Amino acid sequence: MAISFVAPVMQFLILPLAANFEIKNINLAIVDHDRSSTSQKLVSQITGSGFFKLVDYSSSFKQAYHLIETDKADLILEVPSDLERNLIRENSGKVFIAMNAINGTKAVIGGNYLNAIIAETNKNILTELIPDVNLNQGIDLATTYWFNPKLNYKIALIPGILAILVTMIGGFLSALNIVKEKESGTIEQINVTPIRKIDFILGKLIPFWILAMIVFTIGLTLAYLIYDIVPQGSLLVLYSFISVYLLAVLGFGLLISTFCNTQQEAMFLAFFFVMIFILMGGLFTSIDSMPEWAKMITKINPVNYMINVMRLVVLKGSGFRDILLDFIVVLIMAVFLNGWAVLNYRKTN
Repeated sequence: MAISFVAPVMQFLILPLAANFEIKNINLAIVDHDRSSTSQKLVSQITGSGFFKLVDYSSSFKQAYHLIETDKADLILEVPSDLERNLIRENSGKVFIAMNAINGTKAVIGGNYLNAIIAETNKNILTELIPDVNLNQGIDLATTYWFNPKLNYKIALIPGILAILVTMIGGFLSALNIVKEKESGTIEQINVTPIRKIDFILGKLIPFWILAMIVFTIGLTLAYLIYDIVPQGSLLVLYSFISVYLLAVLGFGLLISTFCNTQQEAMFLAFFFVMIFILMGGLFTSIDSMPEWAKMITKINPVNYMINVMRLVVLKGSGFRDILLDFIVVLIMAVFLNGWAVLNYRKTN
């Protein structure tokens, strides 16, 4: 019981702080062949942004490339020797960016940061060189971020983490349930009693359903107290969906326990499926970016529906009508998995 409560709480407190989607401290090596006031201004803008950590500033590209080879640098910015002269004479200039793409996400985001800073510096330099130039002509783009105006990654991450923790509690504990009876030998005593199979399965399911609901409530409370996240939608809608979702997850865990004879088998099998559910649930990777065959798999992934509903209700304030399709799909999963678990449990007298 202590592990069932303490472990999810500790994970819920630590994971949002550790799983940071913001890319900072990008190691940057600058190769400055120009050594002019323009290049110095560019370097000052980059290092003052707070995203980059200057690990080398020299005029040797070979030295900078060696830093990338030894993983001491993530990006190289090379400034040519004629940058300032070309800007004055021709109003144009070029710089070169090389990225260490072993960590693709860090390389792309770091490159975008660098491009944005260079573009802003370029605008400032052009304004100084050509005072009459109007850089604000063209389309004026105004952007509004709905439901997460400050682009706080924790707001998008925490509902999904809570969904995963509830899934792990329900899936793992229920998967070990009947198997423990088999290993201890008490299953034989249960089999000779007049209890029906459906009553036996319900007796194994209901306690963990209550336990998972308590863990979910604790998670919502911590999200409010620590991260100041208040569900924008109805708690009744949220708990209605969670109730049915837990039936599906617990039914899946009980189904695993009817197939396995040892707790070790049940743990490995549950871990195999839960890891697939989590990685393909849409929390860390957008489902729209997955290939078509992977999108088809997510249709039968209950975690996908749970994360989607958590975000819709908690962040967007959606009502029951908006999550009706998800509710129906998860309800079908719950009936199917629990029905299969009841049929697969062989009670012999």
